[in-house]
Amino acid sequence: MGSETAADAAAVEVDIWTDGGCKPNPGPGGWAALLVFRGRERELSGAEPLTTNNRMELTAAAAALEALTRPCRVALHTDSKYVRDGITRWHTGWVRRNWRNAAGDPVANMDLWQRLLTAEQPHAVDWRWVRGHSGDVMNERVDKLATAAREGLGAAPGEVARSA
Repeated sequence: MGSETAADAAAVEVDIWTDGGCKPNPGPGGWAALLVFRGRERELSGAEPLTTNNRMELTAAAAALEALTRPCRVALHTDSKYVRDGITRWHTGWVRRNWRNAAGDPVANMDLWQRLLTAEQPHAVDWRWVRGHSGDVMNERVDKLATAAREGLGAAPGEVARSA
């Protein structure tokens, strides 16, 4: 699913940008996703009081795909090589080895990798890596949303996870 032709790329229906992070890592974390479909936008974000950057990156991608209500062609933009490489290259070996990595240890964040694989199933996803903090407007936007979600952890319950 990462090797689309030009004709396939023209058929992309939904563009998604995702980001996640913690400060410090591990520590309080936030994630965010921006879905763009036919000129309409939807923002998703959330936070956890104790987590890791990688968990927030995975959560953002899974939540974005779970938000789609029907099978779609998706261009998912992430600044996480961990997410992009895990979903496009590493997961087949993990599954074959019963969720063990090459060293024989349990795969880190297995629960979220399984969630992401399930969320991806109904869709044709082109996983696109973008360099973080390099001026990509949409990547910068989801970074700000994820940071705001993390910083909102002190807010009253229900104020952090939001959808616009």
